[in-house]
Parts: sequence; structure tokens; C-alpha cells
Amino acid sequence: MKPLPWIRCTLGLLLLCTADADSGRKPNFVFMMVDDLGIGDLGCYGNTTLRTPNIDRLALEGVKLTQHIAAAPLCTPSRAAFLTGRYPIRSGMAAHGRMGVFLFSASSGGLPQEEITFAKAVKEQGYSTAVIGKWHLGLNCEDSADHCHHPNSLGFDYFYGTIMTHLRDCQPGQGSVLHFVHAYIPYKALSIGLVSLALLHIRGMITVTRRVVFGFLVLVGVVVSLFGVLVYTFPNLNCFVMRGVEIVEQPYTSENLTQRMTSEAIEFLERNSERPFLLFFSFLQVHTGLFASHLFRGRSQHGLYGDAVMEVDWSVGQIMHTLERLNLKENTLVYMTSDQGPHLEEISIHGEMHGGYSGIYKAGKSTNWEGGIRIPGILHWPGVLPAGKVIDEPTSNMDIFPTVLNLAGASIPSDRVIDGHDLLPLLQGQVERSEHEFMFHYCNAQLNAVRWHPPNSNAIWKAFFFTPDFYPENSSACFHTHICFCIKPYVTFHDPPLLYDLSKDPSESTPLSPDTEPQFYSVLEVIWAAVSRHAQSLKPVPVQVSPLQIVWKPWLQPCCSSLSQLCTCERDHQIEKLRNKLKKE
Repeated sequence: MKPLPWIRCTLGLLLLCTADADSGRKPNFVFMMVDDLGIGDLGCYGNTTLRTPNIDRLALEGVKLTQHIAAAPLCTPSRAAFLTGRYPIRSGMAAHGRMGVFLFSASSGGLPQEEITFAKAVKEQGYSTAVIGKWHLGLNCEDSADHCHHPNSLGFDYFYGTIMTHLRDCQPGQGSVLHFVHAYIPYKALSIGLVSLALLHIRGMITVTRRVVFGFLVLVGVVVSLFGVLVYTFPNLNCFVMRGVEIVEQPYTSENLTQRMTSEAIEFLERNSERPFLLFFSFLQVHTGLFASHLFRGRSQHGLYGDAVMEVDWSVGQIMHTLERLNLKENTLVYMTSDQGPHLEEISIHGEMHGGYSGIYKAGKSTNWEGGIRIPGILHWPGVLPAGKVIDEPTSNMDIFPTVLNLAGASIPSDRVIDGHDLLPLLQGQVERSEHEFMFHYCNAQLNAVRWHPPNSNAIWKAFFFTPDFYPENSSACFHTHICFCIKPYVTFHDPPLLYDLSKDPSESTPLSPDTEPQFYSVLEVIWAAVSRHAQSLKPVPVQVSPLQIVWKPWLQPCCSSLSQLCTCERDHQIEKLRNKLKKE
């Protein structure tokens, strides 16, 4: 029998009051999100060859979620959902085309100021808030200094990090992400057009003059030249570090960036040790281009990727050690996760595999197979959360939003749909079932799959309406396009939908059929009804990740010097601090 709501609330408040009795203050929050980390990359999730002792200790002393789901399989929409507790389609952070993330710092799209982030909510409760590391949710709207999508405009008092994600271009010697632009060129349509034009000319139906041919070749030359300029200037224009609204390094040197950001996070904890705080540490690692400081290079059995994971683990250890040193550990909820699954298609220019590991789960980043959305979920709070507990119920990274607001004493917004649920009753054992009966898995703005966990049943049904076309066909990735897309001709639609029972087949190896599953059609009927109800809850909003919003706009370009100097500068005190530290060593 489920406890009555008022009993659950009372128990939660009693435990919270007990935890806060010694400090006489509200709980602190430290959230650590690794970029593109696979659930199979961590020792506490079964990896036996990659050492992650600090993260493993978090799991041992806290609660480990084994069916923790990202609200989207790509960086930008997943992070928007995490901050707001809402599916990204509700905030306009889900694209309708191929490109689902921001590629340029001078794009005009981003997380709207109208959205309520957990940082904005707890700031009103007296919290000091900071995000350190990757943002990837936009910067400017109409000019290069309006900062409408900057962290400061969305509830964070302090920001130190990068507006964009860390790309190959930001790491010398690892090529350019723009080299994959061929995946977006409609070669087939262009070829058909040129061949048709040639045939019509040969048959005398139209005349193509030499001037037209020459003009076409000039146009091609201009386009190729502009593309070359774009590749050359891309690192300077997009790979920069900001402190607040000031650019302090452009382009940045990535090798010691994790160490610098860790130092920045420690300083924030020390400055705010006497008041309630929320720290969101958003790692640039282990997104490609991969990097690791000299202290970690060559230390793992898994090349540069493993070295980067080990450096992340070291950083987690430094944060936890600081909380203990400042006597904050007992009053701080720590959450460690990834933004989505690993990027399996990542191969370096030297042919090395630079992607992570999904464990037993199928596929990775950009797909809604389990490997793309099932992520690590570790919560640690001594004296409030039980140590060593493992929970296999469906949970979401959107659940952090209501959990934080309830603990901080903030009201859950009533003027919008919140898709997350408070995790505390489940974490503390007040209830045994997740409040997520249904989960809706979007690939950009397309509803890709639905998960159903029926009441009074152990079954976890998952229905796919379409699936990506893998290449090679016997793989579980899209090596021909570098990432899987959500639209035709890169997907196959299924009628009836593919159906799996994840409680029996977590690897999604064998779809069910009416012959193998007696409840096949009745399950799909319930899922379709849930889809209908969900669709009715959606309201039209401006799309922030449309082609017009994500395209580069020169007047929005952040620049710490001048375009003639390629926006070059270096004025970050963390760089000098690290240099002095290395000299002493």
C-alpha cells in the first residue's frame, strides 16, 4: 500500500529537518554533469577496466539509479530539460530539422528567459548559484552584449566556462567538426539536378551558355573559399572561456581546462560556505575533441578517452574533499550524471575510437535506444539518503527540478507543465514505485518512443514509432553521418510500433510481436491513449533551434579584442595560478 500524500510529505520534512538541525540552514546542492559519458564507463555501473574510485565511492555511500533517463539524447535539449524539469519541446529547445544543437556562439537561439530554472527558483530563496563549465544553451538575441540566454539571465549568479560545447576545432590536431558538413549536403538532389540540366542541354531543350557555366564555377569557388575561412576562424570565434559576461580567454587552451574549472568550483564553495548555495559543475569532458592534462595522459587502458574519464573522476574527488574540509558534506545533496549516452561514432583523425561505452544497452548519443538515454544517476547525502541503495525504477534528469525546489522551500510553478517528479520519497524508501508511469522520448521535436511502467506490474514497455537506420547495418551507430538523424531518409517508421519489455530485454535485442506477446495490441492501445493526452498538454512556442536561430550571425559574435585580431586574448587569472602550481611541482 502506498503511503498517503500527507504522510509522505511529513516523513520527508521530518528527515529534512533532522538533517538541517545541526546547521540551522537550508541544504546545499552540488550537481556534476559529464558530457557524453556512457553508463558503461563507470566502475559502479559494471566497468572493470576503467578506474573511477571517487565516483564509485559516491555510489557506495549514496543511492544509485539504474534506470535514470535523459529527457533527450542530445546535449542542448537534454540540458534544457534538466534545468527546467520540462520536456525540451515545451520550451522550444527541440529542433524540427536535422541539427538539434547550437554550433555557433553567434546564434540567436537559446533557453528563453521566460523559463524557470532551478537556479532561478532557489535564488529567490536566498541561495548563491553558479554554473561552471559547459553551457550550450545560447548567449545573445539581438546584439553581442544583450546576453539574453546567458546563465546570468537564467538564475545563475556566477558563471565560469564555455558558452559552446567543446568541439574538435577547440583541440589542435583533432580536425574540425565542420568536416562532417557533407552529411547535410543533399548530394542526391544536386546530382539529379545537374544530370537533368546536362541532358536537357544535349537534347536542345534548353541552352546552357559558357557564361552560365563560368558563373556556376565562380560560385562554387566562392562557397569553397568561404568554407575554408569558416574552418580557419572557427576555433577563435567559438572556443572561448567567460567569467560572468567577460571573455577571459579566446581561443582557450583545453589541456588544463578541467583543472582550472575544478579550482574555480572549489573557490566558489569556499566563498559561499556560510550560506546556502547551488553549484552546477558541467564538465567539458568527455566530449570530443578529447583532452586530458599531463597528469592523466597515458594512465588508463582506454587511450585518451579513458584518461579524460579518470581526470573527471579526480575532479569529482576534489569537490567531495572540499565539501568535507568545509564541513558541508552532511548538508549537501550531491548529484552526478551525464547529459546523454556516449558518442559511439567518434573516431579521431588518426583512426582511434574516441567514444564511450553503453554497457549492455543498445546504441548511444542521438538515439532513444537505451544506450542513448540511460545515464548514470548517483545521489549522495549522508544521514538523509541511505548508503548503498540501488533503485531500478524509471527516473528522469527532469526530476532534479522539483526535488530541488521542494528541498529549498520554493513553490513548484503552477502556470506551466512540470514533467519531473520529486525524487526524495523514492530515494528515502517512502515509496517503492516511481511516479513516472509514462515517459515520452523525443528525437528533436519528433516523438520517437514511449515508455510505460504500468501500476502493479514489473513490466516496462517501450514502443518505437521509428528507429534510425544504422550504418553499417550490423552496427548500432550511424558512422556515415557521424550522428543519427531523426528525419527521412535516415529513419525507418514502424506500423505497428516496435515493442519491447525492458524488464526482460533491457538490451532491446528482440522486438515483441502479437505471436510472442499476448498483450501486444492492448499495450499499444494504452500507449496511444497516453500519447494523445500528452499531445494535448503541448502548447505552440517559438522554436529556438530552427535553422534561422542557429545560423551564424556576425553582429552577435562575442569577441574580446577585434575581428582583425581574430578575437584573441588571454586574461584569466586561473591560467597564471595553474602555471605557478606547475612550476612548484
